[in-house]
Amino acid sequence: MKIEALHVGMNVRHPQYGLGVVKAVSETTAEIQFNDGRRAVAPETSGLEPADARAAITGLEMPVKQFITQTVEAVVEKLGLEKPDSVVEKLAARWHGGKLVLVPADPSLQSKEVPLEIFFHKIVMVRNNLRVLEQKINAHEKLSDAEKIEMQQYITRSYGSFTTFNLLFLEKEDQF
Repeated sequence: MKIEALHVGMNVRHPQYGLGVVKAVSETTAEIQFNDGRRAVAPETSGLEPADARAAITGLEMPVKQFITQTVEAVVEKLGLEKPDSVVEKLAARWHGGKLVLVPADPSLQSKEVPLEIFFHKIVMVRNNLRVLEQKINAHEKLSDAEKIEMQQYITRSYGSFTTFNLLFLEKEDQF
């Protein structure tokens, strides 16, 4: 491994000393904290390797900010998460600008008003979190099929409880 590839805080693996963290880098050696103590290592001759997964993107010609933005957007879309602005677009038009009013039975207590856009956003976030939970349960390697089915039933019942709010959605496919 080239000395130029190292940076302070980087996790590395040494064939003899195991895992370590780079604490300092000089012209020819690196100070690395291993479990058994700190050692000066010459990375180019010692067989030192990065301990964390690495990726090389060759031939990619775009600003870093644009690359990161596109990557984050792809992850958000893949996980089924949504930005608040895109959530409001899915609110049926008749509810835009509306408000949810909670009035307590005791007239001496104050009512609570919540803009429907905020309430709708919270409902959508609960739906998205249920979807992620469902994916994690289905992909869990230690749960038996019976356990997965049992947990799925709780999620299904939760979806059923949220069908009351389907009237807020613009598109039928976004509903519970």
